[in-house]
Amino acid sequence: MSGNGRRSAMRRKSRETEVLVDLELDPASVFVEVDTGIGFLDHLITSLATHSGWGLRLACRGDLEVDDHHSAEDCAIALGETFARALMAGGKSARFGSAYAPLDEALARAVVDLSGRAYCRADLGLGGARLGDLSGEMVGHFLWSLAQAAKMTLHVDVLAGENAHHKAEASFKALALALRQASALPAAAAIGTGSKGGVSSQDAGECAGESTKGAVLLEEIDPALWASLASNIKKADDD
Repeated sequence: MSGNGRRSAMRRKSRETEVLVDLELDPASVFVEVDTGIGFLDHLITSLATHSGWGLRLACRGDLEVDDHHSAEDCAIALGETFARALMAGGKSARFGSAYAPLDEALARAVVDLSGRAYCRADLGLGGARLGDLSGEMVGHFLWSLAQAAKMTLHVDVLAGENAHHKAEASFKALALALRQASALPAAAAIGTGSKGGVSSQDAGECAGESTKGAVLLEEIDPALWASLASNIKKADDD
């Protein structure tokens, strides 16, 4: 992966899941490897990373014997945390981004502000759809969790569409294009400012606390150890 240094690798572990993320915002070449244990979620995250121009490796071991909720939610949180840290490594970015993405009959719009203020409004029209092993409601919840962890303001709307797969995928592609624009460095885009002046990314570190998840561990990892760590959590899945 090895680009200009905007890279972060994190491990997030709770009683319910363990997630590893290695993210590079400006890789020399796009490389995406995703294994969440949920096929359609892999598809969506792969699309997000590819169209954002990221180098991404993400692996998750979760309590899928319960349902898809914890794995999808915690993958979003871990990815959002890692994105925020990678963004900080490169100084100020363009901040604002917006994009449309069509997929056949579906059309989605995404608008992003990397403001340090967490907010998400996602109107995807998925209802109770089932997308492989992923419930439709978790697509919107993934976006909400991602925005909270990355401390970004995010609006995603499906403006047209009938097929649930198309609507979900178009949403992630629109988000990818908006994030690519918002996270661009000054050489690639004019920096957005407000009355507060330029906006720098804030530390999105999660406070470890007790809940039904138990104590949550969030730590930086060495990208060179990725393969062995990912292998370990997948072995735990098989045991």
